[in-house]
Parts: sequence; C-alpha cells; structure tokens
Amino acid sequence: MAAARATPLQDTPSASGGDAPHSVAGAFPKLNEILGFRLIDASGIQVTVGTLLAGILILVAVWVLTRIVGRAFLRYGARNQSTHHALAYTASRITNYLLLIVGVLVALAVAGVPMSKFGLFVGALGVGLGFGLQTIFNNFVSGLIILFERNLKVGDFVELASGVHGTVRDIQIRATRITTNDNIDILVPNSEFVSAQLVNWTLREASRRLHVPFKVAYGTDKAMVQKAGLEAAAAVPFTQSLDGLRAPQVWLMAFDEYSMSFALVVWLTADATKRVRGVLAAYNWALHDALEKYGIEIPVPQREVRVRDWTALQDQEARNQNDGPDD
Repeated sequence: MAAARATPLQDTPSASGGDAPHSVAGAFPKLNEILGFRLIDASGIQVTVGTLLAGILILVAVWVLTRIVGRAFLRYGARNQSTHHALAYTASRITNYLLLIVGVLVALAVAGVPMSKFGLFVGALGVGLGFGLQTIFNNFVSGLIILFERNLKVGDFVELASGVHGTVRDIQIRATRITTNDNIDILVPNSEFVSAQLVNWTLREASRRLHVPFKVAYGTDKAMVQKAGLEAAAAVPFTQSLDGLRAPQVWLMAFDEYSMSFALVVWLTADATKRVRGVLAAYNWALHDALEKYGIEIPVPQREVRVRDWTALQDQEARNQNDGPDD
C-alpha cells in the first residue's frame, strides 16, 4: 500500500527550474538552425554560419600563435649578439608568413571551401594582380628576397639614393622602416631595395674609413700640416686607432688654383659609423683648432684686377655722364 502511494516529489514538478530541460532542449535546435544557415551554396562550396565562425576562430588562433612565436624569436636574439638578433628576426618573419599561409588554407577548408576549389581563389588573385595588386605583390616578394639574401638586415646602417642615412628597424610585408639619426621613421617600399642602388655601411663590419678634406695656402710647410692633422685625429674620440695599419694619415690630394688640398684619413669606431654628420663636424672642429694652433692659413678665393689704361676708363666714365637723361 505504501509503495503504491505517490509521493509529492513524484506527482508535482519542481518549483525551481522544472521547465529548464524543456527550454534548453528548445534552444539547441534554434542554435543549430542558426549555425547551419547556409551563406554560400554554389559550385560545391558550402559555407554556413557555423563553419564561417570556426574559420574565423582558426585565423585568430593562428594570429596569436604568430605573435607568440615572433616574440620568442626576438627574445632569443636579444640575449645574443647583434648577428644572432638579425638571424632571429629573419627566422621570425619567415615563420610568421608560413604560419599565416597554413592558417588561411586550414580556415578556408574548415569554412567549407574544399581544396579542389582553391583554383578559383588563385584565379581571382591573378585578376587582382593584373588590376592593381602587382605593386603589393612585388613589395612582398622583394621583402622575401631581402630576408633570404640577408644583404640588408635589421640593425644595418644604410644610405638611400636620396642621401638619407638611417638604421633598419623593421622589414614588413610591404615596406621597410628606417630610422634616421634625428629619430625620424621613413617607410621605404621593399622593391626599391631590390631594384635601386643602396649603400650598406655595416654589411661586413661596423668600422669604416672617413676622408675629411681641408685646404691650406701655398707656401705652408707640409710637415707642419701633417702634424696638425694627426693631432686633430688624436683629439677626436671617434678615431679607432692611432697606430698600426689603421692609424690616421694626412694625404696631399691636389694643387688647386689658390690652395693645396689635403685629406685627413681616419678609421672610425663602430659607434661613429652611424653618426655621419656629427663625426664629420667633430673632425672639422678639431682640424680648425690644430691649424690655428700652428698658425696655418686657411686660404680664401682671391682675384687680382689689373687696369692697363686709366685714361680710357676715365673717358668712358665721362661719356656715360654726358649720355645721361635730360632734365
């Protein structure tokens, strides 16, 4: 008898959330209907809301992965020498490109675009290249050439065709960022580094030789000029060495119309290589002080005017006065 009786818990629904299973069960079909809604259904390509969201999530995950991998490479390069830093940067850029390409292919496949239909996208890309994307594609390929050839690396000090000097800070897909000594960032398309002339001052080694030209008057003792030039080189902290094969030298370059042309030739330290104008100004300053110390004259252009006949000149002035305007 007691077993046949129904308890209150069996006869009455729960007061708190008794209809929850029914509401959840009703919500899932709606969610499945939304996710299964087809956005594209043509030529074997079926893209639904769900597959599109999955593809977007994959792209976001790949982007986050590229950021993590890139920072890991850069941290490794920062703990090593500058050459290792350049190698780490190149490896990080190439790895990022590969991850992005693989991520895009996987995202398209998950979104509902089969591998057999990628030919359509390749054809569309070809049409885009023909209608205006060729410049972007050219810069992208040029960037890959720069990364693989390594004739231009992050940290190199370069001189552009326009005469601007700067340090390579970043090599991106479209352009390379160069920072001048005035802390000005210049974006240069990658194709210009491949097709135009570029001077890389730190390609093999950081030190280089500087020629500082100066002139003295005729009749000056050349040995005194040499002594003044060597003292000027020793007074500047940018001089790499004062003896040996890279010791400073003073060259007699030419005999000009009114002066003798010399050049102070010095090898610079690694830090001075990237400070072109400041270094040249320092040596000019030291040269001027040394020449004044020894009383060496710095010539200025002079012209001598000889008058052969003062009478003819006076007659010409008189005629000019007589031919003046009438009152």
